[in-house]
Amino acid sequence: MSSPLIAGLAVAAAALAGRYTLQAWQAFKARPPTATMRKFYEGGFQPKMTRREAALILGVRESTPPDKVREAHRRVMVANHPDAGGSHYLASKINEAKDVLLGKSKSSDSAF
Repeated sequence: MSSPLIAGLAVAAAALAGRYTLQAWQAFKARPPTATMRKFYEGGFQPKMTRREAALILGVRESTPPDKVREAHRRVMVANHPDAGGSHYLASKINEAKDVLLGKSKSSDSAF
């Protein structure tokens, strides 16, 4: 006798939980994007490196002073140096980024 009553309560509880879950999901999807979410740089390298791309590679701003650019270059090169298992291509791009931000001109863009 109590078995149908318990089954009915279980079905009602499941329906209410499903309804609440659906409402919570709709509210989650409708919320505006927050400012704390970072948008990462999408895409590969440009044919000719720009100051923006160089700053992104070194992790600094475009208007960073030269001593901070050298410090950032050293930090990134230590992590990506070819002698430590890094890529020769990335090392050349990191060096090119430093040259672009420091205003040094090169005859060719990259060794690769």
